[in-house]
Amino acid sequence: MSIAFVFPGQGSQAVGMGKALADAFPAARQVFDEVDAALGEPLSKVMWEGPAEILTLTENTQPALLAHSLAVMRVLEAEAGVDLERDAAYVAGHSLGEYSALAAAGAFTLADAARLVRIRGRAMQKAVPVGVGAMAALLGLEFEPAAAVAIEAAQGQICQAANDNGGGQVVVSGDKAAVERAVEIAKQKGARRAMMLTVSAPFHCALMQPAADVMAEALANVTVRQPVVPLVANVTARPTTDPAEIVRRLIEQVTGTVRWRDSVAYMAGEGVTTFYEVGSGKVLSGLVKRIADGAAGVAIGTPDDIAVFRSGAHAGQRI
Repeated sequence: MSIAFVFPGQGSQAVGMGKALADAFPAARQVFDEVDAALGEPLSKVMWEGPAEILTLTENTQPALLAHSLAVMRVLEAEAGVDLERDAAYVAGHSLGEYSALAAAGAFTLADAARLVRIRGRAMQKAVPVGVGAMAALLGLEFEPAAAVAIEAAQGQICQAANDNGGGQVVVSGDKAAVERAVEIAKQKGARRAMMLTVSAPFHCALMQPAADVMAEALANVTVRQPVVPLVANVTARPTTDPAEIVRRLIEQVTGTVRWRDSVAYMAGEGVTTFYEVGSGKVLSGLVKRIADGAAGVAIGTPDDIAVFRSGAHAGQRI
């Protein structure tokens, strides 16, 4: 069996995330301590105690999700004998999850990754004034028709297909009026549902160019190593281990489409049959099952999930 480890993005956060892991495993506690130190503030306290409105600020959500994912990964390595280089064919992450994937695979240190996603969160929030941009989910349309809806709705403004999540779930992003037009056009074109999303900024569209510029500068100031496992990049849906290409793809990703459907389909086509979702929530596991017929999506985010993982054919063996 060939496996991939995949890492969730924004929307999977919840107050209490990672607390049980930190209580149960010293390896997890160390990750949260390292992230707190890197950021110079107790993010773990916000993760575990809230309030939710502070956790859901983009600048907090992004490092929180990274911390949870890396805590799970460190526990899998320490307690279940997982060796990413030996055991995985690929890593991939949805949007900010790409940073978690790269840190897990050794391309970034944990401290650098935490600081980068804090910068990324702040830059994405500042790029567009609140209320100017928006995002909407178009359900029941495949990617090409949904992208055509976005083009039709633009009318001189910005409206782009931001996330191709698979299973007929496409998210569009851009100027608020254009995105509202896309919702109405999608309904006329036969979308099962089309709805505005409660988000703080219009991610993954051209309006994010100021944030892409910030990330270009931030990434130029960190060391990026060759990951021990190929990363399937969001914007290309193809693998890379080249540090220079990884940096380019991370910058492009800020304004580009997250090609999750194509990424999962690529990995499945290369023989991946099991996708372990590492961190908070089960969103990616659900998408995997809708994209890759016969593939298993398994979420690992809690001590109970790790116990199930260890009780299978995984403990002490090559996965």
